[in-house]
Amino acid sequence: MAYLTPEKKQELFGQYGKSTTDTGSPESQIALFTYRINHLTNHMKSNRHDFGTQRSLLRLVGKRRQLLEYLKEVDIERYRAIIKTLNLRK
Repeated sequence: MAYLTPEKKQELFGQYGKSTTDTGSPESQIALFTYRINHLTNHMKSNRHDFGTQRSLLRLVGKRRQLLEYLKEVDIERYRAIIKTLNLRK
């Protein structure tokens, strides 16, 4: 069973983006990456030697960080809002 169903994606996009089909906004992408990062982090807790997953996790963290930096430069208020709603440290 897939952990990220199309319904879950639409729910994330609807909650953090402008609509359920808003896949391009930084907020919706950051929310999706955060969901995937949390899932992979839980997987890594029980599978410490899964280095493929570890690499994927690090790549996702880097992509999310780049998007957060972009959002911070473009619109600081949107950046602060997404940080607060997703409970990310910064």
